Amino acid sequence: MKALQDLEIYVRTVDSGSLSATARALNITPAAASAALKRLEAELQAPLFVRSTRSLRLTREGERFLSHCRIALAALRDGVDELATGRAQIRGTLQIAAPSDLGRNLLLPWLDEFHAAYPDTRFRLHLSDRMADLYRQPLDLAVRYGEPPDSNLIALPLASGNRRVLCAAPAYLARHAEPQHPQALKDHDCLCFMIGSDSELHDRWQFERAGELLNVRVRVGHVSNDGDIVRRWAVAGHGIAFKSHLDIAQDLAAGRLQQLCPDWQGEAAPLYLMCADRRLLSPAVSLLRDFIEARCAALIG
Repeated sequence: MKALQDLEIYVRTVDSGSLSATARALNITPAAASAALKRLEAELQAPLFVRSTRSLRLTREGERFLSHCRIALAALRDGVDELATGRAQIRGTLQIAAPSDLGRNLLLPWLDEFHAAYPDTRFRLHLSDRMADLYRQPLDLAVRYGEPPDSNLIALPLASGNRRVLCAAPAYLARHAEPQHPQALKDHDCLCFMIGSDSELHDRWQFERAGELLNVRVRVGHVSNDGDIVRRWAVAGHGIAFKSHLDIAQDLAAGRLQQLCPDWQGEAAPLYLMCADRRLLSPAVSLLRDFIEARCAALIG
C-alpha cells in the first residue's frame, strides 16, 4: 500500500519535524521519504510543506489536510486489524490529552485498570491544563472540563453533572474562621488557577443558590497554572480552593479536605471525552468512554 505509506510518512514528518527522523523510524532512506512527500503533493496538487535546508513547516494546505489524514490512517488501521482477525478487537494505541490533576490522580490509575483488562491497548498520555488542539497535535482524544469551544468537535459526556466545590483543609480551618457565605472569601487566602496560554487569572468564582447567581472576586493567595498544584496547596492547608468535585472527591472522602458553604452550588464543570471526528470512535474508544464514565459516577454520583 504505497499510498498508505505516503500518508504515514507525511504524518510522521509533521510530528517529528524532521524528514530524516521519519526515514530512520520507518527504516527507509531520506531520499525515499522525500520522494513520498513529493508524490503526495503531486497527487493533491498542493504544497504540504515549506522546506528549507534546516527546517520544515506546514503550509495552510498542509494544516487543512493533516486532520483528515490522521482520521483516514486510523480508519485504515482499524480496517486492516478487523480483516486480519475477522472481528473488531479492543486493541491499539490511543493518544489522550487530559488536565494535570485529573490525569495524574484519576485517569492514570483508570487507564492502568483498563489496560489490565485489555492488554492489547496502549496509551500515550499528554497532561496539560492548556486546551489541546485535536486538529494539529498528534492526539486521538482529549478529556476536558467545560463545554467544547469548537462545535465541530465530537463531545461525549463523562460527568455532565460535575461542579466546582469550595474546599479547605482542616489545618487551614483550625487557623481561620470557616466562611459561612461566599462573600466572606474576600477575607481568606484563596488558591487560584491561571487559565490558558495568556495565563488569565481565575479569581472570580461563581455560585448559585435557589436561582440566585453570585460572582465573588476573591482575595488571591498562591497561584499556579497547574490544577494539581492548587489541590496540593489546599490539602497542605495554604488556603481555600475552588476545585472540580471529581478532582477532590477522594480528598473529601478521606477528610483531607472539607466542603465549604455547601448550600451554595459552585459553577458547572462538566467533563467530556472529545475527538475530531466520529470515525475515530473505534470499539476501544467507545469501551474506554463507558469505563471512565462509570468511574466518574462512582466518585460523585
